[in-house]
Amino acid sequence: MADTTDTGADEAEIRRLLEERAAAMRAKDVQASLARIAPDVVTYELAPPLRYAGDQARDPGGLQEWYDSFTGPVGIESRDLKVFVGGDVAFCHGLALLTGERAGGEKSRVWFRETVGLRRTGGRWEIVHAHASVPLYMDGSGKAALDLEP
Repeated sequence: MADTTDTGADEAEIRRLLEERAAAMRAKDVQASLARIAPDVVTYELAPPLRYAGDQARDPGGLQEWYDSFTGPVGIESRDLKVFVGGDVAFCHGLALLTGERAGGEKSRVWFRETVGLRRTGGRWEIVHAHASVPLYMDGSGKAALDLEP
């Protein structure tokens, strides 16, 4: 049987979902940030631990604490985003830039790699997987390469 899904419409919906999530982050809106995260999500974030799953990944208190660590707005932008849709699953990958001023005056500006997996459940796309990472310098130092620009 042929797949009759409209991948163009699905891609547009997924791009809207990701932009709504980024807008919620910029506004530090915890509830909107978590609105399209599936209950069984698994994430690999920049911050420890190595893995977050389910309620731990959807913890509004932890997210609010992170938002509160910024004295002003959180800047987030996406670059080179690619979206791939197949039936009721999709994945996206690209680069993201996180900026903002932290408590104590430290300015954050870091490019990182991001991959997002989605599943359509009940006609609605939800994020079921997210992975953010930065490269490491391979000189034995183990230091993250936070000074890279695309």
